[in-house]
Amino acid sequence: MTPTRRAALALPALMLPAAARAQAEWRPSQQMRIIVPAAPGGTTDIMARILAAHLQSRWGVNAVAENRSGGGGTIGTMEVVRAPADGHTLLSGNIGPQAIGYSLFRGLQYRPESLLPVGNMIRGPNVLVVHPSVPARTVPEFVAHLRANPGRLSYGSPGVGQSPHLSGVWFHQLTGTEGIHVPFRGAGPAAIELVAGNIQYMFDNLTTGIEQVRAGRVRALGVTSAERNPQLPDIPAIRETMPELAPYEVNTWFGMFAPANTPAPAVRAVNAQINALLEMPETQARFAQMGGVAMPGTPDDFAAFVRAEIAKWQAVIRREGLQMDVS
Repeated sequence: MTPTRRAALALPALMLPAAARAQAEWRPSQQMRIIVPAAPGGTTDIMARILAAHLQSRWGVNAVAENRSGGGGTIGTMEVVRAPADGHTLLSGNIGPQAIGYSLFRGLQYRPESLLPVGNMIRGPNVLVVHPSVPARTVPEFVAHLRANPGRLSYGSPGVGQSPHLSGVWFHQLTGTEGIHVPFRGAGPAAIELVAGNIQYMFDNLTTGIEQVRAGRVRALGVTSAERNPQLPDIPAIRETMPELAPYEVNTWFGMFAPANTPAPAVRAVNAQINALLEMPETQARFAQMGGVAMPGTPDDFAAFVRAEIAKWQAVIRREGLQMDVS
């Protein structure tokens, strides 16, 4: 075969999109595991199950989501840190254990360099929701109720150090109020207790809490993002409700990580599949229904985003003097 002929045959491969070339470089040779460092039902769990189904469909190998809750997401994270770095184990990570936790927890057994950011998936606000028995329909009314009942109302979260927990901490600090924090092993169990009236309020991920709001089982008072959310246009941003809450802004995010030293071809291949999933109209429609926004990009994009989030929460936590032990 002439050199010209060989070059002509190679040209189509070079012209393939980057995503397709990445997929050609690496494919799983055994079952894939996506560790969920939280209980079933929350956004961390939902993202893992959506991606697992997509990978199984695209690659024809079993892909399973496994819940390893506890310790504010640190228990499941450590399982991935200790896993073989061969591309077959992923972490469904989030703002709590992968950003907030580095500054919040004493004696954390992993560091940012213990994990490789593979790809972000979704971003969205938290939403302040109360049980219908709470006599407040606005954030100022709720703050007045908290001030009249210091330390008597309890609020749930998916775990110590998760963004719903820190959303509550920062809210109380800015308003000079108190609440009893009740951590659960995930957003799902916390939401069940709120609907049952066993806790009075919580800051829930809008991506999971919106269905409870729509069904009228809880009452939404405000979202933690800087602006209102299109899925709840009548619900104000918390920062617009009171002067003391003007600095308040929290956005949650959920993405995939791999153990450090995972081969670059595996990282690129999984990232390509994440982006392919996020580009699907049905995925975008589902995310919009959840009140979230897809976050496609390269592994380097996600790594830079995570570094910025770590720095942001480090400044907030140090300023507030917060420090906790892993529970």
